[in-house]
Amino acid sequence: MPADPGPSGSVGQDYDPAAELARNIDAAATLARDLAAQWKAASAAPAAMPDLAQSFAGVSAQTLSGLSETRPDDLEHWATFLKVWGNVAERAADPEKPPLVAPDPGDRRFRDPAWDTNPVFDLVKQQYLAATRWVEEELQTLAGIEPRTAQQVAFYTRQFLQALAPSNFLLTNPEALQATFDSKGENLVRGLANLLADRERGGGRLRVSTSDLSAFTVGEDLAVTLGKVVYRNDLIELIQYAPLTEQTYQRPLLVVPPWINKFYVLDLRPENSFVRWAVEQGYTVFMISWVNPDARHVSKTFEDYMLQGPLAALDAIESTTGEREVSALGYCLGGTLMTATLAHMARNEDERITSCTLLATQVDFSESGELAVLATEGQIAALERRMAANGGLMDADTMMATFNMLRANDLIWSYVVSNYLLGRDLPPFDMLFWNADATRMPAPMESYYLRRMYLENALVEPDVLELGGTPLDISRIRIPVYAQAAREDHIAPYRSVFKATQHLGGPVRFVLTGSGHIAGVVNPPARMKYGYLVSAESKGFPSADAWVEQAEERPGSWWLDWDAWLAPQSGPLAPARVPGEGGLQPLEDAPGSYVLVRS
Repeated sequence: MPADPGPSGSVGQDYDPAAELARNIDAAATLARDLAAQWKAASAAPAAMPDLAQSFAGVSAQTLSGLSETRPDDLEHWATFLKVWGNVAERAADPEKPPLVAPDPGDRRFRDPAWDTNPVFDLVKQQYLAATRWVEEELQTLAGIEPRTAQQVAFYTRQFLQALAPSNFLLTNPEALQATFDSKGENLVRGLANLLADRERGGGRLRVSTSDLSAFTVGEDLAVTLGKVVYRNDLIELIQYAPLTEQTYQRPLLVVPPWINKFYVLDLRPENSFVRWAVEQGYTVFMISWVNPDARHVSKTFEDYMLQGPLAALDAIESTTGEREVSALGYCLGGTLMTATLAHMARNEDERITSCTLLATQVDFSESGELAVLATEGQIAALERRMAANGGLMDADTMMATFNMLRANDLIWSYVVSNYLLGRDLPPFDMLFWNADATRMPAPMESYYLRRMYLENALVEPDVLELGGTPLDISRIRIPVYAQAAREDHIAPYRSVFKATQHLGGPVRFVLTGSGHIAGVVNPPARMKYGYLVSAESKGFPSADAWVEQAEERPGSWWLDWDAWLAPQSGPLAPARVPGEGGLQPLEDAPGSYVLVRS
């Protein structure tokens, strides 16, 4: 058999593609089956497929109806495929000539030099990108399709296109081929071991690892800010952190994190812990640590999370500190709950919370981004059937896979390549370790959240929702609010977060940070990363884009701006409070027990 060119243009004399394919066909088939199973789990298949199939059927019907027409755009796309051949030949002779079809600046799949220097891989890359963009442009030009259906079709089409990228396959990935030549196949042996370990970790389903799960221990490396659990019920543990200053502000700060993952995203390592930094600024910080639900919690509702979460925490804070007035902070789903809680309190003239910070929080879900594709009636009904079959709980794997699909290239396929094709060991990464530490959720709470928020957008409709016997109207919330959003947030898009300024009845300071849902929040001042936009006025703008046009750009961390906003609203300084010296006796050391329960 003639020798084949190596991935960088060299000749691998012992390389036999047929033999290589035969040796790895079983592993490849296993990977394909497992990824397909994970895909089905993430989209609540097969029960959800009729709903999804209807969306694709509508688009297909419209597409087929126009096949008899020859459009200039179609001719242009076909011409691009032909031009790519000529461009590749020209680039082989002149490496400085730019590609006709180049990856987007943030696309890391084609970083290996061979994608540019080897004509074969350059051709594969450009043809793939040209085909992908053609499909994406065609979907954008379809008329007469309901917007949410179009969004759903575009989302799932993108998942398929990303799955088909040549970088995901051994024989069309030059970096993986070069690693195979250099190591005589040891990378594939290590990759198979990684794959089998991920299957075992997933209990028979593939859970693609994104971080070294042995690198950290919660309570030893992460979540190490000193404190005590001072209150516990069957949904929360309440942590009071030990002071790091001689004096603290009079008003405590209650932090309400999301319960999709665990609270320690705000208390990672000491150098990037928001909790530790806030304590260092003189705040008495109380943190809710949510339980990881099991069979005992299958009947818990969104209302239970309010009553046994922030409202119970407020009572406990008053019992142990004697302070009735408190500042609050809610993150993501925790922020949505805090907004509902504030509306409940406003209707009942409960003024214990005097200011509130909302991090990456949606209250108006009319532009909620791609998560809305999972909030159709058919998808929610399918998910409800899945949760019923799972004993009344939404399993952690499904939720984690759903969020990873929003950034599939970065959070799925890049690790498929690194773990299984290149056989690399994963580096320790605290944020990705936390991301893999997902939690379960009770079916009644999850159904309520998806239906009433995403599907019906009912939180912004006055007196439509009722919690604890109280109708909710968020326009009655008149306390100062600090609302943070991130430019690259795929979970809570900043245009959606901004809409809170149009509904809340009091003053709102809106801040737009760099990066995404996690790194945009966890951005300590010492790093001097990302920067943020801020404006003297946040209300009265028709859209987030209009606000951005007049906002001021500042370098560094938004934490400093937040501290300058909150400190004047936190009361005078007083001798620091030590956990256990108030009205509640400590139950155990932070980070408590609930956070240690893994799914």
